[in-house]
Amino acid sequence: MNRKITAICASALCLTTLSACAALGGGNKGADTRYVARDVDTLYSAAKERLDRGQHKLAAALFDEVERQHPYSPWARRAQQMSAFSYYVAGDYNKAIESSRRFLSIHPGNKDAPYAYYLISLSYYEQISDVTRDQKITEQALSALGEVARRYPNSRYAADALLKMDLVNDHLAGKEMEIGRFYQRRGKWLAATIRFQTVIEKYDTTTHTPEALLRLTESYLALGIPVEAKRTAAVLGANYPGSKWYERAFKLVNKHGAT
Repeated sequence: MNRKITAICASALCLTTLSACAALGGGNKGADTRYVARDVDTLYSAAKERLDRGQHKLAAALFDEVERQHPYSPWARRAQQMSAFSYYVAGDYNKAIESSRRFLSIHPGNKDAPYAYYLISLSYYEQISDVTRDQKITEQALSALGEVARRYPNSRYAADALLKMDLVNDHLAGKEMEIGRFYQRRGKWLAATIRFQTVIEKYDTTTHTPEALLRLTESYLALGIPVEAKRTAAVLGANYPGSKWYERAFKLVNKHGAT
């Protein structure tokens, strides 16, 4: 997955180092994270410094401290978002989602709300697993991306959300195909048919549609329904006339004498 989010975040939040910040020295993690009452400038500066140095989880913890120690400071809101971003970059996606949702619950109408929704969607997107595994996270990613596109269609995040939705739909279609082929190999033709029909009806704009039509043709022939096989092959030919899938379907239908 690409990490253009770093540039987007920097632009969206317009982060600058506070001029009055006092720089903290040393690399002692315990000294940074244990509770010590600090002014907001010093604490935020320490968090930003850790983020710049690539110590993302430590930065997140320090941004959380800004919010905890100075909840009414103007910097608390920004620290919430920077905490979520730091967790995201660290690969702690559940924490990133949690932090973003907390921000939205406190600041639902804030100008940075689109970014919070976008970060939630990316955190799910980064966890998508291959098609051989459960796709619950993939469904959550699709839902979260759809929320970004629906709520903020004119935002800078909408186009990327729509692009990723196409990729997620293709991934989900791939899962249906994987299950359908599994059923075919075991001679469970009716179960296979249901999976291939799902691809054709629900994911018809994905790259898996032509193969799904071929597999559906195979399944109909195996079930002894040559008329449906011929009809499906005709749909395949009309929409993908030069594809290898149509060539195979055409040969199959002719070989089995569909009428």
